[in-house]
This record gives sequence, structure tokens and C-alpha cells, in this order.
Amino acid sequence: MYPGKYTQLHAERAAFIMAGSGEAVTHAELEQRSNRLAHLLRAQGLQRLDHYAVFMDNNNRFIEACSAGERSGLYYTCANSYLTADELATIVNNSESQVLITSQSRRDVAEQALLQCPRVKLCLVVDAQDGVGAKTVASATVQDFAAATAAYPATPIPDQWLGSAMLYSSGTTGRPKGILRPLLENPPDKPAPLFDFLHQLWQGREGMRYLSPAPLYHSAPLSNVNVALRNGGTVVIMEHFDPLQYLVLVERYRITHTQLVPTMFSRMLKLPEADRKRHDLSSLQIAIHAAAPCPIPVKEQMIEWWGPIIHEYYGATEGLGFTACNSAEWLAHRGSVGRVLLGDLHILDEDHKPVPKGTPGEVWFKTANPFVYFNDPERTAQTRSADGSMTTVGDMGYIDEDGYLYLTDRSSFMIISGGVNIYPLDCENLLITHPKVADAAVFGVPNEDFGEEVKAVVQPVAGITPGAELARELIAFCQEHLARHKCPRSVDFMDQLPRLPTGKLYKRTLRDPYWAGRKSRIV
Repeated sequence: MYPGKYTQLHAERAAFIMAGSGEAVTHAELEQRSNRLAHLLRAQGLQRLDHYAVFMDNNNRFIEACSAGERSGLYYTCANSYLTADELATIVNNSESQVLITSQSRRDVAEQALLQCPRVKLCLVVDAQDGVGAKTVASATVQDFAAATAAYPATPIPDQWLGSAMLYSSGTTGRPKGILRPLLENPPDKPAPLFDFLHQLWQGREGMRYLSPAPLYHSAPLSNVNVALRNGGTVVIMEHFDPLQYLVLVERYRITHTQLVPTMFSRMLKLPEADRKRHDLSSLQIAIHAAAPCPIPVKEQMIEWWGPIIHEYYGATEGLGFTACNSAEWLAHRGSVGRVLLGDLHILDEDHKPVPKGTPGEVWFKTANPFVYFNDPERTAQTRSADGSMTTVGDMGYIDEDGYLYLTDRSSFMIISGGVNIYPLDCENLLITHPKVADAAVFGVPNEDFGEEVKAVVQPVAGITPGAELARELIAFCQEHLARHKCPRSVDFMDQLPRLPTGKLYKRTLRDPYWAGRKSRIV
């Protein structure tokens, strides 16, 4: 998020626009804001390789909160804005953050967390309604963000270094983990090699107009915003995703680039046809999706609607490897997440031996981007092969004869029923295409005879009444399209599944109550 030469070349061009309010901040103003915050962080004693944390919703100060670290050699941790106070305190403490930046809407949670965070000495609050004043919470002084930064110069700090995000895994497979990559001793206008790869992968170009519909605390949206700003582009930031507003924004701002998750595709496809056809989307040149494999019917419909501009990639926040495919490649390999572009991919069985093509196993990479889990050597070691040469984040998949990777599930959510391995993704992808289903999760629950059986938890679309009749309809729908052992034997309903705005599902939260009181998942 360091625009470098583009600050001078396009000083008056909007660096970002807030979708809800229409507020625009130029590249020149963003540069000045970021410099002020960088001076403040230095004044707090933060030197190169130190840490601070950002805990807030998408707002007009989020980008500068990150940009300041990007130019001062600091690690900045953007925490999920939906965390509880205890969860936030865990991340703040683990990351060794000395400063916490939050917003008025998240302030109560942040202040509760500060009671557990003795290392934090300053908390800045964006849009503080009371101006904060000289309030103190535990060891931290709490101040209004704008007032605190206004006291510092708008010029660069004298000791600029390249900084980086240190983000935490979303926690879908357990306690969040801080992903630390080595920081090169570079000036801020010389990004790390991974940035150059992402710039090419996402086809960044000068003056691009990028629509960001997802929370900025997540790695992919944050990285995409970085690509756009370092290309002198304009970012339109949605405070919250709304399918109809998204289409309005593409037309209004002549958006050229965007990244989404499959659930966003599904929600747009379920808009009335008149709404989908009303807006001019012809400016779109590249629409990227990731975070979870896209159901085949959903992606087919999106390509038919938007044309062959949809690109897919697979890569964990850890950055250990990437696969990607464009629309043409995907149409020739439906369901794939692409071929390897970065890293050395291997599919291994439980004994860490290679499996034949077409056979599912755990996805491992000889990583091109070294990382560790910060302050967690034990969990770092768990991701490494015995010889230390390969790394995994626990995804399951297989490679076809042409070298394309297909994901089947997270290894921890594979269902073993009567000795048969069942990967829930097929059933989830099918259920989401049913016109009465807004969202779905599939996982294993106890079965005394088979060990586990397949359970679906479904969020019906608005206006649809859940109950036994709908459950029977959905089970029959699955049995019409899938092998019976992959189909749910029962369906429960929820008003809202615990899915992150980034598209990832807290499946463990759904599954664990069904296993309550059991010491083992083996029956």
C-alpha cells in the first residue's frame, strides 16, 4: 500500500472511494495520512520488525492504518472484525502488538480486550463519538485516531523500510495462527517477490479500478488493494457486500478488476433477472475468485453471464504455493482450481507417499515462500514434512492427467462412513444450487453402525419455511444427482450459517455440538 511514484503522477486521482458514502480520498491525501500515522508509531517506540494490530470494519481509515506499517518496516496484523474480546486479546498478545487501531463500532470489544493486553500502550479509535480525550484502559491510552495523528508531519519518516501484514488464519481448523514471512531490508517502494507474482496473477495495471466487496482484514482483499494502489489505481470499498449494490458500483465507477468469493456469485445469480440485466458490466476485464472452490453450476452460469473474464486461484494465506486457471482452462477442467504457478505441488497419502493421479490425498507444497506461525513452533512443525522439505495447511485434493488440481475438502472434515471416505464438498456444492437454499454445510455426525453419517445444515432463502417437507425435498434432490453415500441422511436448518464475510465457513462451530460428550470421533 505504498504508491511510490504514483503519488506524484496521479496525486489528485482517488486512491479509494467508500461505496456507502461516496467519500473519495486522493493518492496525495492518503500519502499524507499514512506518513502522519508512521510518525506516530515511531513516536510510540515502534522500530523495524515490531508489531501493531488493526481491529475494525471497512472504513475510511483502514487503508492508511496498513499503509503506515508498509512504509515503516512494521508487521501489521488485521484482525477479524467479528472477534470476541477474548479472541482479539489472544491475537493481540500472540502478535506482540504494541498499538491497537480500532473503530467506534468495535470499540467496546477492543476495550474489553485491552484488559488482557498488557503490552499495548496506545489504542486509536476511528470516528470516536466522544473524542475519547485522555481515557486509559489497563496499560493503554485510548485516543481519537484523527486527533492523535494530526499532531504529526505529513512528510515521510526518515527511516523508511518495507513493512508487511502478518495475518492470522481464519480459525476454520482451530485456533488462529499468525503467519510470519521474513521481511526483506528493502525500501517501501520495492515490494517482496510475492507481490510481483500476485501482480501478474491478478493482471494489475496502471490506473486499474478495483471493486473490493470483502472485509479488508482478509489476506486476499488486502493484497488486491495493495496491487491496485501500487499501480496508481482507484479502489472502491464496499462496507458490506450487497449483490445489487455490487452491480450498481461496477456500472457507476466503470470497474475493471474485482475479486469475489463463490457465495457472492450465488447471491448475485439469485437476484431477479431484471436486476441482473439492468446494469452495464462491460468495463469488467478480470473477475477473480478464491477462498473456496466454486460449485460447477454456479461458475458455469457466471461465465455465461459475464463472459470469459473469470479467473480462479487457490492459495492459502501462508502463501506456500498457488494454482490458477482462466475461464477457458476451467471450462476444459470443470471443478479444477488450476495448475501450479508457484511452488512445487505434491499429493500424499497418510504415510506421506505420493498417490496416483486422480486419487485424493493431502495437498503439500515445496514452498516458494518460507513462513512460520509466529510464537508457535509446535504448530509450525505440524505443517512440515518429516524432512522439513514440504508444507501443508491440511487441504485434500487430487491432480488430473493434465496437471490440474481439484480440491475435495479440508482433511479434518472428511467423513468416514462404514470405512468409506466421503468428501462433503460435492454435496455442499450441489445443495447451494437448489433454488430454496441460500447456504449449506455438510459434515459427519455420529452413527453407531457406520461411525459417521452425512448431515446437512441448510440456510433457506428468505420466505421459504424450513421443516420436514423441505428436508425430504433436499435429500431427494441430492440423491438424484449424487451417489447415495454422499447424500445427507438428515437435514437441519438455521437462519444464518456461521460464514465469514470472506466466504469461509466456521464448519467446526456447526459440527461440534453433534459430537458433544464424545472423546473421539471414532464410534
